[in-house]
Amino acid sequence: MKSYQSRGFTLIELVVVITILAILAAFAIPKFISLSTQARVATVNALAGTARSGAALARSMAMASGAAAAGTVTMEGATVQLANFYPDASLTGIPNAVTVSADFSYAAGATGVWTATAAPTPATCTVTYTPAAANGVPGVVVNVAGC
Repeated sequence: MKSYQSRGFTLIELVVVITILAILAAFAIPKFISLSTQARVATVNALAGTARSGAALARSMAMASGAAAAGTVTMEGATVQLANFYPDASLTGIPNAVTVSADFSYAAGATGVWTATAAPTPATCTVTYTPAAANGVPGVVVNVAGC
């Protein structure tokens, strides 16, 4: 009787395993790509919610402290410039009312725009803050087309 010792895998076994791994990878890679897009969209939507909450909190603090409609309030040590009792869009307005990660850049103007710097198309992955008009509320618009 001859004794056979196993010395490794046969070529057929290796080909089958490699084929199975390739098939699994073909399904897994698109899922991971999709997850990064979904994560950017979720981050932009979270920033929009933060801007809304920060504006509401600044208004509440202004009303409680008796600040003027175009005055200032202090939130967590930062001075927030107000317009119509809500934060304005300047660099000392809404950006001081919210804490934003380094993944976003902010451009002040008539409206304030946060841009997701790591997005595939940053110009269309934004949150736009429009200050409140007299007796109105601020607007927050989300654009996730380029995320």
